[in-house]
Amino acid sequence: MNAVLAVARRILAPLVIVLALLGLWELAARWELLSNALDIEPFLVPAPSEVAEALWSDRSLLAENAWVTLREILAGLALAVALGAGFALALHRFEPLRRAVYPLLVASQTIPVIAIAPILVVWLGYGIGPKLAIIALVCFFPVTVNMLDGLRSVNRDQVRMMRTLDASRSQILRRVEVPAALPFLLSGVKVAAVISVIGAVFGEWAGADSGLGHLILISQGQLQTARVFAAVAVLSAIALILFASLVVVERRYAWWGSR
Repeated sequence: MNAVLAVARRILAPLVIVLALLGLWELAARWELLSNALDIEPFLVPAPSEVAEALWSDRSLLAENAWVTLREILAGLALAVALGAGFALALHRFEPLRRAVYPLLVASQTIPVIAIAPILVVWLGYGIGPKLAIIALVCFFPVTVNMLDGLRSVNRDQVRMMRTLDASRSQILRRVEVPAALPFLLSGVKVAAVISVIGAVFGEWAGADSGLGHLILISQGQLQTARVFAAVAVLSAIALILFASLVVVERRYAWWGSR
């Protein structure tokens, strides 16, 4: 019972804020306060009720394109986790490599992914390849950095104890360092899951014939603003569901790092 009340308290405050903001948005759109303030046509600022109507009336179209984007996100995120975790292990294992590459890894984040997305499309074509590459590029950094921080956060006394027991380097890595780094890795994956939808949209904007990003572009050109907002709402829902799923995984398989 106490656990249920605690969860309810955590959910209630954000829910009240969201409902209040939606109510204010509804009133501002209905009274044309937003369109007058922005000096644009009223149909370009849809009310939440109009977005909800678009979610229902365009549900088949949104679902079809959401499935395309979701597949891209899951594949790109999996690729980023595999490459990021492996790269973090290599940087942790080889100190000279870490000193040489880590600054370059940080500097790579100053390059806007949206600027190189068209180049990746030229190189990899209009299939799923460039979308996966863009999503993986967006997600790679938080996964790698968090995993590396976790590997370097291991208690040195535990490592020394394992060495006194004649444990090999691989045994120390497998039994001490990787378990200690797992909560950090999952924290990085949670961040990556949220921003992966951004990478998917960038990839579809650069070149695609389906997906929510493509639907947003087409709907903008047709001045279907409510549908644009509906597609954005679906993207947000995907990110939230992925984040919540990873929270469950974290509590199940890395409970020692949960707070």
